[in-house]
Amino acid sequence: MTSQLAVSTGQHTDAGPKPVNQDFHGLVIPADHQLGTKGIAVAIADGISSSNVSHIASESAVAGFLNDYYATPDSWSVKQSAQRVLRATNAWLHAQTRQSRYRYDQDRGYVCTLSVLVLKSATAHLFHVGDARIYRLQGGSLERLTTDHRVWLSQEDSCLNRAMGLSQQVDIDYLAVPVWPGDTFLLATDGVYEHLTERDMAGIIRAAGDDPDAAARELVKRALAAGSDDNLSVQLVHVNSVAAGKSSDEVARDVQQLPFARELAPGQVLDGYRIVRPIHASSRSQVYLAIDDASHQQVALKVPAMELRENPSGLEQFATEQWVAQRIDSPHVVKAFAPERPRSCLYLATEYVQGISLRQWLLDHPAPALETVRQLVEQIARGLRAFHRLEMVHQDLKPENILINGEGTVVLIDFGATRIAGLQELHDHDEPTWPRGAALYSPPEAFLGETTGWQADQFSLGVIAYQMLTGQLPYGTRIPGIRNHRQLRQLRYHPARLHREDLPAWIDHALARALHPEPHKRYPALSEFLFDLRQPNPQWQQHHQKPLMERHPVAFWQGMSALLLLALLASFAWRP
Repeated sequence: MTSQLAVSTGQHTDAGPKPVNQDFHGLVIPADHQLGTKGIAVAIADGISSSNVSHIASESAVAGFLNDYYATPDSWSVKQSAQRVLRATNAWLHAQTRQSRYRYDQDRGYVCTLSVLVLKSATAHLFHVGDARIYRLQGGSLERLTTDHRVWLSQEDSCLNRAMGLSQQVDIDYLAVPVWPGDTFLLATDGVYEHLTERDMAGIIRAAGDDPDAAARELVKRALAAGSDDNLSVQLVHVNSVAAGKSSDEVARDVQQLPFARELAPGQVLDGYRIVRPIHASSRSQVYLAIDDASHQQVALKVPAMELRENPSGLEQFATEQWVAQRIDSPHVVKAFAPERPRSCLYLATEYVQGISLRQWLLDHPAPALETVRQLVEQIARGLRAFHRLEMVHQDLKPENILINGEGTVVLIDFGATRIAGLQELHDHDEPTWPRGAALYSPPEAFLGETTGWQADQFSLGVIAYQMLTGQLPYGTRIPGIRNHRQLRQLRYHPARLHREDLPAWIDHALARALHPEPHKRYPALSEFLFDLRQPNPQWQQHHQKPLMERHPVAFWQGMSALLLLALLASFAWRP
């Protein structure tokens, strides 16, 4: 199987008996790395006959999607990228109608149907609004993959109940199906499929053989001959080959194909980097301080350990790390150092952060002030949000992977365990069923074989915040032993105030929620966790209101005295 997706395409459109063709279609096959990271996009739109500007809507919807989809971050999944672009396009079309003379008559505004097919790796992603259709020809039979968003008022009359631009919000049907070499996808407007049976369309496509353009023209011709009185548009995509499941070279710039670096020593020069001294060594990698001879900048040069030579998964993670570093732009995430020159072996060059690790900081500050911890946690969270905005999960947040430079700025490093939604679609193998990060900082769901989301980073951040405040772990060492949900439910959070009495009581409410064993019960956003670290959550205040005697002792005793006086007077009044 080839490592690259390859297709043959054909398309044809005709106005039919109408004076204006309100259909519009388009297709993009990238010639660069985006073929692997974004895939091939096909789009077809159909205007509504009641509108004189619907052809503008069709063209805008198709052209806008094909332009904007490829401008989204490569790390985003196809689903996230396409849905965000489609919703933005829908909002723009609706706004055009609201600003036009048709603002009180949406049936005459900027409205159209839109169906999109994105082929990436070995998967077809379908996005559908309206009544254009997407079919798949497989094994000689034609299968419809979309559902028409049309309501029939009578045998002759119908109307769309969902379309682009029809309202400010739009519901988008989404479907993902596996793709095999030999599959053919057909996109068609109602001017075609309402006048040809599925058997007829399948026969025409098969008869055309290796000429999808001829098949598209014949489909339109036969529909016209059958009495079609509408615009007619057809797109055909025949899959010649799909990307191999293990192919990540397009994503990681082929670095995993490079040889291992020889043993490095101070004074050696590697591709223009002069080695100064070792910084760190582990079972996965060695890190060296080096000087770039061209710019005289200090860099951190990371090379994989020899143990990874027979570990394809470990090498893939190492290759992914450079890909991540080049795409995140945040003062709290280490930046890749990537001059334009060829590499002779496998390594990762990043900016050198002169400072100490959070692990060393913990040793130097056994009982830090709460405000100091808040400031550090907030900086770590800003770094994590840079990952989450690109639909990445760091997955290996621990004190050793957090550096603090001389100005007190926190910088996250080591992205080998990062989970990237956009790259997951390139692989047909399952995610590993064990944590990719440090066990004591990984969330419980990672030990149950569940896919971790961004809430996993929130849990790790909670562990680090707890450890900075107390020097302890919130669940001790029990989490790595979790193997089933019964053990998960038995986990009990150890309040931080058991280790530090000077902490406010409401701090434990914030920490306990961020550290909840079940991810859906943690904070819905990191910002809410940070907010609760600075002031009591209203929910906590309602359940932990101080008694009146503590809040207002003078008022309490005045009230008690008044009650006693009333009781005394009442006793005198009832004496015989």
